[in-house]
Amino acid sequence: MPTAGTTEHLRKQRGSPAIEPIVMRVPDACRYLGIGRSTLYVLIGKGEIEVIKMGSATLVITASLRSLVERLRSPNAQQASSTV
Repeated sequence: MPTAGTTEHLRKQRGSPAIEPIVMRVPDACRYLGIGRSTLYVLIGKGEIEVIKMGSATLVITASLRSLVERLRSPNAQQASSTV
């Protein structure tokens, strides 16, 4: 049984799955995809990636990043990758 001085409760939490954010900032989205900032903005401009504005922050919808990757993995990926 854990006492106030132990960290057993923290060890149990490490086994739980990480929560994926709904949105992320532009630098995080770039790291997530492994692309540069300008490439991300090109994809945003083409409508390939969905963003929202919250104040002055541009927030990238995580689901749209996953969707982009899935579209590029599809059998028609050769055609889609030529548009990026």
